[in-house]
Amino acid sequence: MTTFLLVRHALHAYGGERIAGRQTNVHLSPAGQEQTVGLATRLSSLPIRAVYTSPLERTRETAEAIAKPLNLTPQVRDELMELNFGDWTGERLDDLRPQEHWKQFNAFRSGTPAPNGELMLETQGRIVGLMTRLREAHPNETVALVSHADVIKSAVAYFLGVPIDLFLRIEISCASVSVVAVADYGPWVLGVNHTGDMPVLP
Repeated sequence: MTTFLLVRHALHAYGGERIAGRQTNVHLSPAGQEQTVGLATRLSSLPIRAVYTSPLERTRETAEAIAKPLNLTPQVRDELMELNFGDWTGERLDDLRPQEHWKQFNAFRSGTPAPNGELMLETQGRIVGLMTRLREAHPNETVALVSHADVIKSAVAYFLGVPIDLFLRIEISCASVSVVAVADYGPWVLGVNHTGDMPVLP
């Protein structure tokens, strides 16, 4: 059995007002840097054997904070990259909310991509595929995957057997940890959106 810690990056400079998406040079805010201190402390006692991260700065900075006390070096994996929001990258959420396409996008994620962007089913396929491969590389180990809210939601939805169109029912906060253990005969979702003490791992 492999235990995955699905970690969302800490707060970044855009806050919750704009879609950072795949835009580069979006770093952690001062509040986000403080969050990583607490996150690293919470995870430092766990038997983490590897830390993998999305290529974007905010995830790499979060991963580095987690990895340092564990004497690990984060490994970048493109499969953990943020959902491609296409033309919406950098847009203000207040400007998008009245738009019909945005409403459709959030109601029917399985069939509505962002304009010139990615279908969330594609996002789900790449992270679940990565986790399947990492099971082979890390049998009976615990690994941390540092990624983004929609990517983590898609993975949690998959392992819960929840339709991806209901993804908004799953909350993934900044600097949160969700735990999925995957064994030969199926997964166990041990915790979702932990922002305090971690659950006991198997």
